Amino acid sequence: MASQLNPYLTFPGTARQAMEFYRDVFGGTLTMNTFGEYGDPTAANADQIMHAYLEADNGFALMGSDTPDGSVPAANGPIAISLSGDDAAALRGYWEKLSAAGDVAVPLGKQMWGDEFGACTDQFGISWMVDIAPQ
Repeated sequence: MASQLNPYLTFPGTARQAMEFYRDVFGGTLTMNTFGEYGDPTAANADQIMHAYLEADNGFALMGSDTPDGSVPAANGPIAISLSGDDAAALRGYWEKLSAAGDVAVPLGKQMWGDEFGACTDQFGISWMVDIAPQ
């Protein structure tokens, strides 16, 4: 396998819902393991996600987890996940689902550089940019 760059997202107890949402957006196969599977199954966080991996049919990969008790959650800070290409129908579909229950910073529309572009924060606080190149 060649090297890959996979975004890894952390959540404050909502990883299961977030990763299932992203599976609904992108399709593919989602595997999730809980803290209880690899530790004390009676612990308070046993049902939280220790590691999730989404492998979408289109080649996208996304990983995520809940922050373990006592850990400092990672700040999403100045990070955004960018989706780009020329498959306008697929990219518009992703945009609609990602932005539906989130906050739109830049509505998806034609930009001065010729592409369609939009920026939003989804319902889980993750920033997304969608750029559709003309065909």
